[in-house]
Amino acid sequence: MMEVPGVRDPSPTPDETTEPYRWRWLILVVMIVAEIMDLLDASIVNVAGPALEESLGAGSVGLQWVIGGYALTLGAGLVLGGRLGDRYGRRRMFLIGLAGFTASSLLCALAPSIESLIAFRLLQGTAGAMLLPQGLGLLRENFSGPELTKVFAIFGPVLGLGGIIGPVLGGFLIEGDFFGLGWRSVFLVNLPIGIAALVVAAKFVPRKAGDRTVRVDMTGAALVMASCALLVLPLNQGQENGWPLWTWLSMAASAIGFALFALQQRRTAAAGREPLVTPGLLRKPAFTVGLGGIALFFGGLIGSQLVLTLYLQIGRHFTAGEAGLGNLPLAVGTAIGGAVSGAFLADRIGRGVLQIGPLVQLAGAAVLWFELDGLDAASFSIWDIVPGVAVAGIGAGMVIAALFSFLLAAVDDDEIGSASGVLSAVQAVGGSIGVAVFGSVFFAAAETGDFTGGFHRALIVQACLLVVFLAITFLLPEKGRPDEEQHGTAAEPATGSDTKQHLAV
Repeated sequence: MMEVPGVRDPSPTPDETTEPYRWRWLILVVMIVAEIMDLLDASIVNVAGPALEESLGAGSVGLQWVIGGYALTLGAGLVLGGRLGDRYGRRRMFLIGLAGFTASSLLCALAPSIESLIAFRLLQGTAGAMLLPQGLGLLRENFSGPELTKVFAIFGPVLGLGGIIGPVLGGFLIEGDFFGLGWRSVFLVNLPIGIAALVVAAKFVPRKAGDRTVRVDMTGAALVMASCALLVLPLNQGQENGWPLWTWLSMAASAIGFALFALQQRRTAAAGREPLVTPGLLRKPAFTVGLGGIALFFGGLIGSQLVLTLYLQIGRHFTAGEAGLGNLPLAVGTAIGGAVSGAFLADRIGRGVLQIGPLVQLAGAAVLWFELDGLDAASFSIWDIVPGVAVAGIGAGMVIAALFSFLLAAVDDDEIGSASGVLSAVQAVGGSIGVAVFGSVFFAAAETGDFTGGFHRALIVQACLLVVFLAITFLLPEKGRPDEEQHGTAAEPATGSDTKQHLAV
């Protein structure tokens, strides 16, 4: 196992004593801090567009890569990160991921050009993919029974704060321009947090050997990463380049790549080797179709959130701080919808909550459409669009709180770990695709100064995605899997590839 110079293991591992590990609650704090830091970076730069354009000359495509590139490498590497944790030990991979994430944050802050910033963001997402899957595995290793259920009850809602406060914190840091750092402070804020979490984790997270019999399917991982890149690259570049032939060939190659991945996974399993994804998952129609639903839903949600921020900053000349606060109605609405869905609605009406949610979102989008039509540009304030944005957020929250449980209900108990990792990966990649698609749609109109038209077009795209998602929900199980079973507390522990669902706003 990894040795940290000058650090003495403070206590035996939980396997070496019948007493609960004395520092286990400190481990929970470290996991939450590290993973919130990871989740924050998925949304904290949404408000940095004008600052990046002024400082580095970033255009629309550059901004889409800075935001979506992180989600791309994060999603493409999540399942691989979980497998590496299984093989080499979750503590080791957590420390490596956290150190890499902190170092890449510093590189992002020092980036001299938009090209280098994009490269460092891709690296940061890769480090996040090594870091994020280890959290729940480490918690399962150090908690058990009722304590573990209590930990998950704390873990999920607190992680949701990462996405909610991301744009607000980003706007505060950029507008505050502390020490003249501007947008660079968005990344530098990770340094003291990351270093502190790294020191505490190295000292207090107990060493536990990984399972060296676990094989890591690097061929499968390479196919996934290449296929994701071949899809997102043309979506980001196509609008600016006029959709040349190579963009369509690239997307076709991506589809072929995903098909080859599915075939390679089945052959790997048939040969007696361990595939990256449990092949049985790909033979379950409800789960496979549900993956498409995940990508559509989160692509639309994250893409429309980006458009809202761009509209406020570019179209209505909000400052970074004002644009960050402008995301609060969406965040509050999502929190309300999630609370209602998670507390009682999903249990009472089953998958009906997944059908009511998108209908409420569509209603919010319709209200927002008419609010945008009636705006007086001279007197515009965020209050003019709060009703539509908040209603859409309520619908999104209803879906987010319940979606994973219904998809996991379609898989067997021994497949939960692999399924959770795949769902989280598809969610992140779907967000990256959403950034590319919605960014291209908005900027196509914004180039002519028609910012309201760009927002309208984005709402049309989101409505189409929600209609398809609504149709998919009828193919999902009628009841969701209980929350404790999603984390492996009611059955055999899932593998380290089990990751907690992100809250996307």
